[in-house]
Amino acid sequence: MAEVGVRPGAGGLSPRSSVHGPRSLGAVPLLALLAAVACAVGPPGPAVLDTRTETCRSCRMPVSDAKVAAQLVAPGEEPKFFDDIACLRDFLASGPAPPGSVAYVADHSSGAWARASSAVYTRAEIETPMGSHWIAHAGAASRDADPAARSGKPVAITEIFGPSGPPDGRGAMR
Repeated sequence: MAEVGVRPGAGGLSPRSSVHGPRSLGAVPLLALLAAVACAVGPPGPAVLDTRTETCRSCRMPVSDAKVAAQLVAPGEEPKFFDDIACLRDFLASGPAPPGSVAYVADHSSGAWARASSAVYTRAEIETPMGSHWIAHAGAASRDADPAARSGKPVAITEIFGPSGPPDGRGAMR
């Protein structure tokens, strides 16, 4: 069998060279270290919601309105999406969340994800998938700018999630 290679000095690989030579092997431990640090930098952030494919982990309905959706993310697990804040509440009430879990709710005004533990909640006069009428906002300014929240009534986070609140990345909750 004939050896195939590039002539030395022709700008390519010699028969003895390799793309996995000694210089590239030094990058492997560095990449592994960077990956480990990236995974350990803190609680997981929110996942991207695809309203065409996601179903609620509690009621199994499609998560079709991103402005009233919620999610639960945990290290090493697939995100769990919910079509209504009430579905997130019901799911959390059914058992403890995995360690490091963080609950997020959609800001009704902007559609951006906000930590459920620091969001402000309103019982609004709008329909939500499960009839809770709860909408969330990242803060008071967002709530005050949302016409749907203006005629609503503030709801305490403990009224929705109980005294320990939703998971916020500090370990197993409830």
